[in-house]
Amino acid sequence: MTSRLVKFILVAVFGLIIIIPVTMVVLTTVKTSEDFYMNPIGIPNSFTMQNMIQLFIGNHIHLNLLNSLIVTISTVFLCLLVASFISYVIMRLKGWRSLLLFGLFILGMFLPAQVNMIPLYGVVNALGLNNSLFGLILISTTSFMSVVVFIVAGFMKTIPKSLIEASVVDGASEWQIYRKVVMPLSAPSIATAAIFVSVMVWNDLLYPLLFIVSPEKKTLPLALLDFQGEYFTNYPMIFSGVIIASIPMIIVYLFMQRYFMEGITAGSNKG
Repeated sequence: MTSRLVKFILVAVFGLIIIIPVTMVVLTTVKTSEDFYMNPIGIPNSFTMQNMIQLFIGNHIHLNLLNSLIVTISTVFLCLLVASFISYVIMRLKGWRSLLLFGLFILGMFLPAQVNMIPLYGVVNALGLNNSLFGLILISTTSFMSVVVFIVAGFMKTIPKSLIEASVVDGASEWQIYRKVVMPLSAPSIATAAIFVSVMVWNDLLYPLLFIVSPEKKTLPLALLDFQGEYFTNYPMIFSGVIIASIPMIIVYLFMQRYFMEGITAGSNKG
């Protein structure tokens, strides 16, 4: 009885930690700036949808939302495509060559993004890709490639060798083994990597801030900085943008949560 009570208390506390900030964000979106600064954490005197309307009509947030969608979808697609090829090669190689190739990508995870800012800016500027969504997509793809290879290659290594050997005996080519055997079995890890990269790219502020200048090419997180000034910050507008930015990621997780949970628990079921 005591253990169940403790579990209930812990769950309730954890729930409050999640619910209270989310509730404050939602309430702030229906406040005016004056109401927010007079009563930041209270219930507003009157509810307004003006913040949401102003975001789409006055600030054209839909263009920034479209830019974020283009960058995120393109980055996730390129990351998964290239990383799946690399992971398959790592799985098929034997001995030190496989460990060396896998280790090189793991080393890429240890370098903070801030360390690469100056070299990356120099390369992008030299290629003439500064202030372009295409350049931002390439930078994001290369930046998150190591993480995707780590997730997908780690899962592919758990695929039974007998399945691969049986496919070889049946006369399957490397492309057929990759497409018809390895990729279907790796679906949970692909989904896990897709969700992880989607969230990271969607919320990324560093690279858009570094490479994007034109207002019409700004991503959603970068556009929300326009509401933060030196002497005044429009929190109701920012939180309204945060709500809008959260919706696509919630939809992605709801559609892929089954594969995501399978990818997380797959390692514990092997062996």
